[in-house]
Amino acid sequence: MAYRSDTIIQLPQFGLVNAYLVREDDGLTLIDAQMPRATSAILAAAKAEGASIKRIAITHVHPDHIGSVDALTKALPGVEFIVPRRDEELLTGKQTVQPGEPKGKLLPHTVSVKSTPTRLVDDGDHVGSLQVVATPGHSPGHVTYFDPRSRTAFCGDVFSTVGGVATTAGPYLRFPLPGFFTWHRPTELASARRVAELDPAVLGPGHGRVVTDPAAAIAAAIARSS
Repeated sequence: MAYRSDTIIQLPQFGLVNAYLVREDDGLTLIDAQMPRATSAILAAAKAEGASIKRIAITHVHPDHIGSVDALTKALPGVEFIVPRRDEELLTGKQTVQPGEPKGKLLPHTVSVKSTPTRLVDDGDHVGSLQVVATPGHSPGHVTYFDPRSRTAFCGDVFSTVGGVATTAGPYLRFPLPGFFTWHRPTELASARRVAELDPAVLGPGHGRVVTDPAAAIAAAIARSS
């Protein structure tokens, strides 16, 4: 069953790939844009909430998180398209190692994105009520969006919860795919610890169920990956 609260609506695609609608005073923020052909379901969910999507905030630019961006920006004229600054170049297929970064595996992307981001975000920025927290590792520019109102961490692929809470610092036997696509595993593990330091009351992953009171499960996942 999809999670919902006063401010959060989970939108699972195929039961595995999550987007989230977050209610703000001016409308809705959509976190991640799933795989292609998710547009109709996302727009229908927003309509059911009686609000319009004002911004699309991406945790990272892997294909299963940006697949419906072009269709959504076309359907929502004027919508903000927000991307982590470090991941912007990956939208164009460019893959470089920047000064000070470890040499991880930068994977080719199979989704061609024509939409141009309207805003690039860095650690410490805000998107509506959401705080941008840099959590690189799964991708070089991966971010977590933290909502202090509900203490919800929308953690993208820092953790997955399919078959249990796990980091993506390595393939998890019950759901190995996110771990296979992680750019740099030690950096990812450090980011998992940073999410833990946020002490979230709710963990909203890119894949799997939303977990409430996740502290013990997060700690166990980090311990397994350490």
